[in-house]
Amino acid sequence: QVQLVESGGGLVQAGGSLRLSCAASRSTFNYYGMGWFRQAPGKEREFVAAISGSGLSTYYADSVKGRFTVSIDNAENTAYLQMNSLKTEDTAVYYCAVPTRATPGRGLRANECDYWGQGTQVTVSS
Repeated sequence: QVQLVESGGGLVQAGGSLRLSCAASRSTFNYYGMGWFRQAPGKEREFVAAISGSGLSTYYADSVKGRFTVSIDNAENTAYLQMNSLKTEDTAVYYCAVPTRATPGRGLRANECDYWGQGTQVTVSS
């Protein structure tokens, strides 16, 4: 079992930045990589970004490419999502996850991840 704890969400104005963190209870990301998802009210959970275990390969949804950056610090068992140039449509609950059933990639699906964080709210105001 792996516990994931997210932090860093909050309220920010459009155009602003936030950095989300995802801390794992034990060494996990270096083997599986990890992914970030988000879910807005009334919508399905959607893929945001993913990173390989080495940290050398990253993948992004088209809607966030060029604005968000995913990274991992395997020594600290922590992953990050740097979010810049935030838009109101980025408002959602953000989740980190460990893809135990697939390798990280742009097509990563929620049902390919067995471990999830509790979610952190990101609200972008206009």
